[in-house]
Amino acid sequence: MILTLILFCVSAVVIYLSCEYFINGVEWCGHHMKLGATAVGTVLAAFGTALPESAVTFTAVALGSTPEQKDIGVGAAIGGPLVLATVAYAVVGLALWLNRRKLNRGDSLVRVDHERLARDQISFLAIFAFKVALGLVTFAIKPWLGILFLAAYGVYVWREISSVDTTPEEELEPLKLRPQNASMGWAALQSLTALAVIAVASHIFVSQLEHIGAVFGLSPHIVALLLSPVATELPEIMNALIWVRQGKERLALANISGAMMIQATIPSAFGMFFTPWVFDASLLVSGSITTLAIILLWLLFRRGSVDAKGLMAIAALYVGFAGYIVWYFMH
Repeated sequence: MILTLILFCVSAVVIYLSCEYFINGVEWCGHHMKLGATAVGTVLAAFGTALPESAVTFTAVALGSTPEQKDIGVGAAIGGPLVLATVAYAVVGLALWLNRRKLNRGDSLVRVDHERLARDQISFLAIFAFKVALGLVTFAIKPWLGILFLAAYGVYVWREISSVDTTPEEELEPLKLRPQNASMGWAALQSLTALAVIAVASHIFVSQLEHIGAVFGLSPHIVALLLSPVATELPEIMNALIWVRQGKERLALANISGAMMIQATIPSAFGMFFTPWVFDASLLVSGSITTLAIILLWLLFRRGSVDAKGLMAIAALYVGFAGYIVWYFMH
């Protein structure tokens, strides 16, 4: 148990430190590619940090030898967006509120492109509602619909890269690996190396979390639906903490928004290709709460003024879901 706790804490620290190197490198990559700051968060950073999670889902649904293993993959495809839509946004709000004095701000308002984020919520909501609806029905050509989800992500990436970012470019910190030579090659090397470390550390973190759950007698379903999704989304949460601390909540929220779009499309496509994609009660509740969270976020961003406490309040939905799951599997 002591070794498990040590590995748990060390892997969390390694993820955080690696995320600092990753976002530093990916910002420089975006600079050399002449991408807007928002596209750096929604495309480059989001794709990088979501890649290990998508690989886990693919392994579970495509290579899993038992229905239980495939169910874990489907659960991850639904649980990831729930964590991002509730916990990750709440972490941004909490970090912003705690750092408001350090950032020399007289308020805790979120400085972002509200219209763009509101539009992202609508896009995500349409795709997510469609994939949840597919979990309620069965028909012969359902596996082929996975292609639509891959195409939807392709359209999203094209839109993000081609859209004009009107906000001024923020000053970049020196490249950590080579402060005097922040070339594209060194920036890419730093980003990819940090991403590899994040993937390994995240795997260790999730494994130790499962061991801790077993020690405390938690149901495997509770661990899979509540704890594992939080652990797998930890890189995005760490990125958000670091960017908010630097006063770049625009990048933090863009990273979460982009990761949500990946989670709504790529893992879902894998699930439809290799599983029946039929939801039980717990997955339906998870999908419903995620939908509610997205609607609330859309309403917040549509107003054009969002403060840190508004984002923090979204976490109440995840607390409610946790209470339901514990009750559901304990009775």
